[in-house]
This record gives sequence, C-alpha cells and structure tokens, in this order.
Amino acid sequence: MIRCRSVFWTLIVVLAALTAASPAWSDQSDPRLPGLFTQLQAAPSSEAAQPLEAQIWGIWMQAGDLGADQFMATGLSAMNAGDYGSALKAFGQLVEDKPAFAEGWNKRATLLYLLGRYQESVADIAKVLALEPRHFGALSGLALCDEQLGKQADALQALRRTAAVFPEMPGLKARLKELAKKVEGESI
Repeated sequence: MIRCRSVFWTLIVVLAALTAASPAWSDQSDPRLPGLFTQLQAAPSSEAAQPLEAQIWGIWMQAGDLGADQFMATGLSAMNAGDYGSALKAFGQLVEDKPAFAEGWNKRATLLYLLGRYQESVADIAKVLALEPRHFGALSGLALCDEQLGKQADALQALRRTAAVFPEMPGLKARLKELAKKVEGESI
C-alpha cells in the first residue's frame, strides 16, 4: 500500500511539472503562431513546411481547457470510427461550450462535409475563419465545399487564399492549376 501511494504521488508531481512546463492555453491565439506562419509562407518545399504545419496543428488542437479537450478527443475518436452521430454530438457540445475555439468549429465543419451537409459546413468554416483567418485547413475545406456546391469560382478563390497562407501545401498547386483551367480557361 505504501508503494502505491508513493507511485501515486510521483505521478502527481510529474503531471504537475508537465502542466507547468506547457502553455496554459493554446489554440488560434497562441503567441507562437505568427512566427510559425511566417516560416510556413517562406518554406521552400512541402518537406520543409511539414514540421511547421505539424506544430501549427498541434497548437490549434489544444483548447487549453480539460473539458473542451475531452470533447475534441471524443469527437475525433468517434469520427475516425465512423460514428458520425456521436462525433456530431461531441463537436456540437465543444462549439457550444467554447465558441471562441476555432478548431472546434473546424472539426465540426469537416464532419458536416463528410455527411454531405455542405452549406452547414460552409457556415462553420465561416466561424473558423472569423477566429483564425490563416486557417489553411478551413480554407482548403471551403474550396471542397464550394466545389460540391457547384461554385467553382468561389472554390478557386478559397484555394488562392490557402496558397497565400501555405504555398507548399501538398497537392495545392495541382488543385489550383486544375481549377483555374476550369474556371478561367487557363493555367496559373
């Protein structure tokens, strides 16, 4: 029993130290993001941009609130398992509880896209972009929704906005070229 208490208190101390070492909050207002976006825009290749993209996503995914982070984890787990009803419920609760957390809206927008509910997805993407105009995932998702809704010119505009933020996004140049040809009859 004494050994269990010792292990328990050691875990408490380690968790407290980890919590103190990490930022108290994250998300789209994190002070590390401006520098990361500057580097992302200047990255010479998608390979060079990949670790920057991963850091940005890592920051965006943290609401800095245990309850919100739990709803995010539950929603992601359900979405990945194909349980879209449970995912929708979790992401719905997340955006209700934490409406200033852009990634909550983005994950729900992604799920709505997967459900074929493109107009609703666009509405959630608008909330994401109001909170984080540099959200390249939401911008790219907006282009996908616009394409599904037959709004090719709007999709092209969304892709161009994506390129302004993340020029080396994998597959973006080819998508831009193909869509520009459809919309404008020429390549970019």
